[in-house]
Amino acid sequence: MAKLDPKIPAGPLQEKWVNHKFNMKLVNPANKRKYDIIIVGSGLAGASAAASLGELGYKVKVFTYNDSPRRAHSISAQGGINAAKNYQNDGDSIYRLFYDTIKGGDFRAREANVYRLAEVSNSIIDQCVAQGVPFAREYGGMLDNRSFGGAQVSRTFYARGQTGQQLLLGAYSSLMRQVHLGNVELFTRREMIDLVTIDGQAKGIVVRNMVDGAIEKYSAHAVVLATGGYANVFFLSTNAMNCNTTAIWRAHKKGAFFANPCFTQIHPTCLPIHGEGQSKLTLMSESLRNDGRIWVSKLKKDMREPNDIPEEERDYYLERKYPSFGNLSPRDISSRSAKEVVDEGRGAKGGDAVYLDFKDAINRLGKHVIEERYGNLFEIYETITGENPYNVPMKIYPAPHYTMGGLWVDYNLMSTIPGLFVLGEANFSDHGANRLGASALMQGLADGYFVAPYTIGDYLASAKPKKESLDHPAFDTVKKENEELIGKLLSIKGKQTVDDIHKKLGRIMWNKVGMGRNEKGLKEAIKEIADLRVEFWKDVNVVGTDKDINQCLERAGRLIDYLELGELMARDALERNESCGGHFREEYQTPEGEALRNDEEYAFVSAWEYKNLGSWELNKEPLIYENVQLATRSYK
Repeated sequence: MAKLDPKIPAGPLQEKWVNHKFNMKLVNPANKRKYDIIIVGSGLAGASAAASLGELGYKVKVFTYNDSPRRAHSISAQGGINAAKNYQNDGDSIYRLFYDTIKGGDFRAREANVYRLAEVSNSIIDQCVAQGVPFAREYGGMLDNRSFGGAQVSRTFYARGQTGQQLLLGAYSSLMRQVHLGNVELFTRREMIDLVTIDGQAKGIVVRNMVDGAIEKYSAHAVVLATGGYANVFFLSTNAMNCNTTAIWRAHKKGAFFANPCFTQIHPTCLPIHGEGQSKLTLMSESLRNDGRIWVSKLKKDMREPNDIPEEERDYYLERKYPSFGNLSPRDISSRSAKEVVDEGRGAKGGDAVYLDFKDAINRLGKHVIEERYGNLFEIYETITGENPYNVPMKIYPAPHYTMGGLWVDYNLMSTIPGLFVLGEANFSDHGANRLGASALMQGLADGYFVAPYTIGDYLASAKPKKESLDHPAFDTVKKENEELIGKLLSIKGKQTVDDIHKKLGRIMWNKVGMGRNEKGLKEAIKEIADLRVEFWKDVNVVGTDKDINQCLERAGRLIDYLELGELMARDALERNESCGGHFREEYQTPEGEALRNDEEYAFVSAWEYKNLGSWELNKEPLIYENVQLATRSYK
């Protein structure tokens, strides 16, 4: 077992980041242009890091599989971004945001990292306002806030239901300014397919040009992965269909430890599945739970229309079970509660859905206020379902949405491979076993704007890494390995499509590694996924060639990684004999059906080291709490 060093600075919690910044080594401004940095991913974390590093004077190369950074999946975020500004004067503070995040993650995150996140949150808002991000404002001109799950203060800044889009446009404008100045070079339609390491250090990447199929090599002094999460392992998720785990998984197989892979988030407010032919799921922002009330009928198999069910026959189950937080209970709790009532046979019209009702809010505030707050979300709902949510309740059901697990990083956001930094959802660092709503945008921009520019500079000044020539044999070896892999995929000529096999994997993951998990199901999942992997290599049919645009080939390459990651997720869930946050082992629950943690044995980060196909070694980073007291989460 390897000894993991999180490199947490000494000293009081409130002074760790300030002192750490002072103690870091600096790169002289005139020397920054001598360093090349590769950034993979152009979402909020990647774009903000590239813009900041370019502004500092480094030479940056940004790679995205999209045709423009503006199409990164960060654009889909709806509800808002948290910060401890306390504009509402309702008792918020940096410490409260820190504590809410630690508690929301069910005490499975590092104190130091989470406090730093809360500490820089206010600077994010200032930065974005300066960029012109059009946050909602109150009548007097002050920035407005609304509430999100797991908090009893209003700290979420928002731009209607398009917050991710507006934040990404701000980061994109800063990024493109640096492109225009020549500090950043942008490579679109490139998908990273492998990491190049030399003597155990990250030295570059190999990418596939998605237009002409060419395998290209790039070298740098440091590599940054900001490629998002892996929820598409479930096939159906709220993620864009191109979102994938390939970049971080291939880095994992080169020596980067993978942390807490079983910590996945099932979002409670999504549109229900409507058929077998569906390719993705649609998120309805958690912000809707500010004014919408969630309920089901008290009767089983009630087939009446929702407006025909009288008030006394409705069960507002979140308000009943968690009166202090009600409909804004954290996501893991809200999702499991929805599953419980559906499993009882009380879902909307007897199906897999619950109601999200705005009737009371419309009567109290007026339709125009609800339209002002959520108009675009209501339009999305009506476009997809054909139902007008101003007149009838929405139907919602939990769906895979976010992944708290990711590559293990230390306090400096560097992985176990020196020179490889991991930002945003691609790392594991801030959210423990459950992310609170509106914290993903906060983490991505914190890492990119305010953490990585310091810590990458410290690495370059301290380690003084050498930039390797593209003629180094390691680059050619990695390139050849991936060309052979692509050739192998194209040669199988089986009978099943890539999506046929991905759907099979998704069903295994959802049924046995989803909202509810148990020892028997997890052991079955491990075997079934291993068998499915064999089936893939025997019977998949990847059509087309490797010398052209080939989305089938792209999806096949990503599915290879999901078929390995899915097994690790099941192994991690099987190893963790407790329930915490989004990881709910049915054997470990309180008499009331709540998650039952085991702090004595499992207060650690699971960091898995890849050995060979189907084999990993578990390493543990103990979680030490000096500033908060471990306690059973209560939102009642």
